[in-house]
Amino acid sequence: MGLAARSATEQHMNSPAELCFAYLTSFASGDAKLVASHVTEGFINEHTSAMGSGCVGIEEYRRRLPGFIDSMPGLVYNIETITAQGANVWAAYTLCAHVNGHPISIRGAMHFEVDGNLISRRVDYWDSQVFKNQAGLA
Repeated sequence: MGLAARSATEQHMNSPAELCFAYLTSFASGDAKLVASHVTEGFINEHTSAMGSGCVGIEEYRRRLPGFIDSMPGLVYNIETITAQGANVWAAYTLCAHVNGHPISIRGAMHFEVDGNLISRRVDYWDSQVFKNQAGLA
């Protein structure tokens, strides 16, 4: 079983960067439960984009994940770089998927705060105009 196919608990994370890498790569599995297994009960999910919609708490995050994953067939976060300083992790990525029959490739960055072996907060920075243009929504 590959790194992305195991939950955070099963992986016995050695570092916050490895946890965040596993979280981002878990989206490619299409398994919302696996994605959510990387976050705390009080997880804070923030988006800086005008089109983004944040939430607080694992239950709300679990409720939203299947719709997000289903709306982006082939969803993959290609990680460009990942850097950690203590419990703070920054990852630059390119999100690739299909939306409305259009292939999209959106560059962005995330800042994570890690508590133990779980992510307690994520702030996602991406350009919603690029998304609109590529998804045929502009």
